[in-house]
Amino acid sequence: MGFASLMERLRREPAVTLTVQRTRGSVPRETGTWMVVFAHGEWGTIGGGHLEFEAMAHARDMLRGDALAQPVEQHFVLGPSLGQCCGGEVVVQLARVTAQDIPRLQQAHQRRLQPLALFGGGHVGKALVQVLAPLPFAVRWIDSRDEIFPADIAPQVDCEHSNPVHAAVADLVPQSAVLIMSFSHAEDLDVVMACLQRQRETGDLPYVGLIGSATKWASFRSRLRARGFTEAECDHVTSPIGVPGISGKEPEVIAVAVAAQLLQVMW
Repeated sequence: MGFASLMERLRREPAVTLTVQRTRGSVPRETGTWMVVFAHGEWGTIGGGHLEFEAMAHARDMLRGDALAQPVEQHFVLGPSLGQCCGGEVVVQLARVTAQDIPRLQQAHQRRLQPLALFGGGHVGKALVQVLAPLPFAVRWIDSRDEIFPADIAPQVDCEHSNPVHAAVADLVPQSAVLIMSFSHAEDLDVVMACLQRQRETGDLPYVGLIGSATKWASFRSRLRARGFTEAECDHVTSPIGVPGISGKEPEVIAVAVAAQLLQVMW
């Protein structure tokens, strides 16, 4: 069940949110993690195992009650009595939610998504959007060709036609990660320059990644230096992209390597 389907279901029936309020020691998920439990079915996870099983049982007890329950807290020790050996402690808040809570839950969901601008709708771009769909990214997918985007796009992906493509850099969400993989090296260079200019002025693009070989990046770096960008500014660009040690060139393989690198550097 995707997040959009979750919201639609919540319009029809109540649920209980499970939110990790406090932790101590070794625990499966961090503070702020939350999931939603219905009488039948759930969305998200607070770590699985017996911790989640027990918390969901408490949530369904709340749903069976006649009156709207106030939020309550449950304390779990992740030791032998719970069938887990993490050794830490977790405090989970259980709160009953209905359709009127949808705006608040939408805001909470949006806050946990890392904004990501993806320039390029080619084979790797398409594969990357598929890989990123279940991950905590809000993707802005940009291309100068408005016919390039497929019809079946995940709800957290916003498709945008921009011509010239680098014009979209100016109004990216602050703290966006940027991936550049257009169909044209000339477009790629324009986007890189726009990103470095914005980084010079506002410093709010924490990751700028450019697809391609080391040779391509050496050529780009020379052109950027000729256009007045410093070595330190050029060093802000990651190229080639993707975690090292993965040699496959298939679009899906590249997409996995790039997504893994994003998870390394953005969290």
